[in-house]
Amino acid sequence: MLREEMAAHGLDPDSVEVREVRTEADADRAAFVGSPTIRIDGRDVQAPADEPVGLTCRVYRLRDGRISPLPDRDDLRETLEQAMDGGTD
Repeated sequence: MLREEMAAHGLDPDSVEVREVRTEADADRAAFVGSPTIRIDGRDVQAPADEPVGLTCRVYRLRDGRISPLPDRDDLRETLEQAMDGGTD
């Protein structure tokens, strides 16, 4: 989904950097709240509420209220566009 949206915005989908978080210490250092975590220029596509840092599966809340293993495409798109605009809200 990320690569599709990047291509749709004229960005290079091959520039995605995938990081493997292997240990709890790695998770702490990266403020990792579960997999998958998608950050664009360091900004999480859906800011974690009170999720604890750690090695776990992450769930996202879609804009219609449903739970999903992936973020809402509109959240992803919005975060990409903000990054392209220099990070402004």
